[in-house]
Amino acid sequence: MRSNLVKERKSKDLTRSELADKLGIAEITVRKIEEGNRNPSPQMAKKFALFYKKELDYLFPDIFLIKFDTKRNKNSSY
Repeated sequence: MRSNLVKERKSKDLTRSELADKLGIAEITVRKIEEGNRNPSPQMAKKFALFYKKELDYLFPDIFLIKFDTKRNKNSSY
């Protein structure tokens, strides 16, 4: 679950359906993105970021923060 996305939506007192209408997407898309069952396209992620006026790494830390990268070699010197 992408808790920051849910928190931001609830702080604006929006349902998933209302948010979907505002972003011009399907409600099921909002649900799947919030639950982490679907990753947004770069354009879709930008829509969320612009709507909430928040950084991408805050809204989608599992995608945009290196520390959540489970595929990177742990012995790497990065």
